[in-house]
Amino acid sequence: MDFSQFDIRHHPTVSVEEGYGEWARTYDEIDVGMLDKQLLARIRTVPWAQIRQAVDLACGTGRIGAWLQQQGVETIDGIDLTAEMLEQARARGIYRQLHLGDLRATPFEAGQYDLVTEVLADEHVPELAPLYQEAARLARVGGYFMLVGFHPYFLLRGIPTSFTRSPDESIAITSYVHLLSEHVQAALAERLALREMYEWVVDEEWISKKPKRRQYQNWPMSFALVWQKEE
Repeated sequence: MDFSQFDIRHHPTVSVEEGYGEWARTYDEIDVGMLDKQLLARIRTVPWAQIRQAVDLACGTGRIGAWLQQQGVETIDGIDLTAEMLEQARARGIYRQLHLGDLRATPFEAGQYDLVTEVLADEHVPELAPLYQEAARLARVGGYFMLVGFHPYFLLRGIPTSFTRSPDESIAITSYVHLLSEHVQAALAERLALREMYEWVVDEEWISKKPKRRQYQNWPMSFALVWQKEE
């Protein structure tokens, strides 16, 4: 579903390339890790230290690649749609190869990865099926697809992914609403089995850092899904 029908803020909206291209310089300064790393820490089915090869779809500045490396993942490849984000990722020196391109149609070899990740990007694709098809193509049999997303609850309440261009101007990035059931249907079509699911709600720790967010207390803000490719 197009997010515009739910929009209550009516910020100027730009494309993924333009938005993240501008946001890249300051992206790592915001506390976005609250949305994903708390969820990642809960995951138990993925044997991080045994993952030989991982591919990071929509790798952005390389935050998740760095986290994977800290968990003992040996080799990580990445792709992102935004050149400015890739510059930040490349500077970390942790990726074997990085490509500028669409996460739904990557140049990586099929069936070679123990782990495919995609974090905080699914809301920017109009349909989930191509994303899940590509993840299933890349994963080896028995491999995992780990997705962390911006919760559709926030989008349905009219709040999109956005960044501050100036003290007086916020910019939204083109977004789409995907119900959690859509993720399930897209995954099942690719013979991916659900192993874990978690949701993170706005809590006191985050509110202590961002007091203005108290109005969102206990709202589900992000979610994590772990799928495994079956034969």
